[in-house]
Parts: sequence; structure tokens; C-alpha cells
Amino acid sequence: MKFFDFELQHIDKYTGARAGVFHTPHGDIKTPVYMPVGTQATVKGVYPRDLKEAGSQIILSNTYHLYLRPGDELVKKAGGLHKFMNWDKPILTDSGGFQVFSLNKLNKIKDEGVYFNSHIDGSKHLFTPEKVISIQENLGSDIIMQLDQCSEYGYTHSQAEDAMDKTTRWLERCVNAKSRDDQALFPIVQGNMYDDLRLESLHRAMPHAKHGIAIGGLSVGEPKQRMYEILDLLKPELPEFIPRYLMGVGSPDCLIEGARRGIDMFDCVLATRIARNGTAFTSKGKAVVRNAVYAEDFTPLDDKCDCYCCKNYTKAYLRHLINVDEMLGAMLLSLHNITFLHKLMADMREAIFADSFNDFAIKFYEDFNSQG
Repeated sequence: MKFFDFELQHIDKYTGARAGVFHTPHGDIKTPVYMPVGTQATVKGVYPRDLKEAGSQIILSNTYHLYLRPGDELVKKAGGLHKFMNWDKPILTDSGGFQVFSLNKLNKIKDEGVYFNSHIDGSKHLFTPEKVISIQENLGSDIIMQLDQCSEYGYTHSQAEDAMDKTTRWLERCVNAKSRDDQALFPIVQGNMYDDLRLESLHRAMPHAKHGIAIGGLSVGEPKQRMYEILDLLKPELPEFIPRYLMGVGSPDCLIEGARRGIDMFDCVLATRIARNGTAFTSKGKAVVRNAVYAEDFTPLDDKCDCYCCKNYTKAYLRHLINVDEMLGAMLLSLHNITFLHKLMADMREAIFADSFNDFAIKFYEDFNSQG
């Protein structure tokens, strides 16, 4: 077995959904996989012990945020991110490209890289492709991402083409800067909502897609159907024997529709973000736990879930915690939502092996949409 080899184990014969295993230095990842986001070296409100019990195989951390605090050099001194945060399974770090996008009022994008002011104290910094690789090598994550420019929904073709060109040029610089063999660098396909740019970006990224490839710049405000159309466009062109990673997507319907289109890896902050706002995924749809309808509901959050939250607490109690701003409420809902998405991915994987992905999806949607 070699690290970063991807074993494609089965393809659902009716949809093209894929099941595989991705080998990394910190363990194997069964795909399709949902990856919880631990932006600042922790998944908000969830113990690493509980993440493992819930089925987390890999988590994400963020290059931009860890560079600013506590600093990648400090993490390196601590023995790398795995030791620093006491997580012995795989870690993926994103490049900071999305933060460039989301904090665009604080940055200026040039050919050499991105000049930005810290959102914390206003201090000035420059992210070059070389700098981003250096930071991620200090962090020691298993999967690292290139610096890219994520263009806004609504960009003109010319603007999107310029961002795509920068992404391609920056990829080549990232490849040249990379020095560690125990890290897998994933190129990122950009191109906004333009079919020709998406295909061009993919074909220019392919020579550098040694261990995996990512699709960025989706789920940024466009209609979901347009995202699915772009995935349909890319699906037959994507390399078959490496993992395909759709960045920043994590609602149950998008996970199903992404997997249907041959995506292997997903990440999103949605599960923990909506939990902190008092919302849970359940087998019968979303439950807004803070609502008054649950005030005297002494049943579990989801009777089909065996997580710690569902086995021990009622909706009435969870509603109380959320409405008095007790942190335990957000912690329990976060754990439940992550467990729910891991179970969804495991069920999808089982359906792929049985060539029954379509039937699985139909049944899931029927149940998930059965209540408001």
C-alpha cells in the first residue's frame, strides 16, 4: 500500500456514484466522505473523542486563520497540527483562498499573490502561492490545497477568466514550491458559472492532479441546479482514479446530488453553524429546536439516531438549552448534526455497493421532506 493511493472499489451502475478508499499517512478514508470543519484547529463545540465516535475520518483546518493565530511556526514547534490538536487521523488544510473571497473588502489580488489586512488587528500580510505551501508544510496536514482565486457569482466572463488564469498560474508555483512527500497537493478547478472556463480550468489542472482534484467556487450564491449542471459537465472529464473533492458543500441534498455526480469528498461548516443557531438535521427534515412547538416535546430529537444527544436528551430539554444560551445545547446539536451526516455518507456508500443509489436517494428525500 502506498500513501495517497485511491482504490476505486465500486461505481453505482445507474448513477456513477463512487465508493472507494483513500490511503493517507494518518489512516484510510472511506469515500464518499463528509469532512467536519475545524477552522481554528478544533471543530466548534465537539470533543475530538466524540468526533471519532461519531465516525469522523478526516477533518479540515484553515491555513489563513492558523497563520494569523497561533502562527504556523508555533504549530510546527508543537510537532505539527496533529500533535498540537491531538488528532491522529487525517487532516486537510485549505489554502486561504476562500477567506480571500469572503473577506474581499480586506484584500487586494495581484499576480504575485494576495495582499490583505488581518480581520483581527488590521496588520498587513501577503499570501503568495509559495507562502501558502510553506504554511501548510509547517502545519503538517495530510492534504494541502493550492492558493486559488474564488470568483464571485455574477462575475463577467472576462473577470472569471482572469481569476481562473491566476488560479492556474498559482497552481504551477505551488507545485514548484512543495517539498514534502508526505503531503498530497490538490489542484482546484475554478471558472465561475461558465462551462468553457470550467473545462479549461480542469484540463489545465489535470497534469498536476497527482493525488486528487478539487472543485471550488460553487455553493457561493448560485442556484443549486446550476451547481449540479456544472458537476454534470465536469463529471465525464474528471480523472477516475483519484479522489474528487467538492469544496464547501454539506447540506444533505447537496451531498446526495454531489455523490450522484461522482464526487468523493465534501466539507462544510453548515452542520455546526446551524447547530449553534438551534437547528438540527433529522431523518424527517430540519428541526428548529428553539421553536415553541417543542416546549413540551419529551421525545428524542431523532428516533432513528443513536448519537449521545438522541439517546439521552429530549427536544424540550434541547430547546431550553438553546433558548437560555447554554453552550451544552450547541454542543449536543453539533454532535448530532455531524453524526447525522456521517450516517448519511455511510448509507450512501452501502447503496453504491448495492447499485441502489437512486432508490436510496428517493427514500431519503421522501422521509426528509415528510415534515416542515
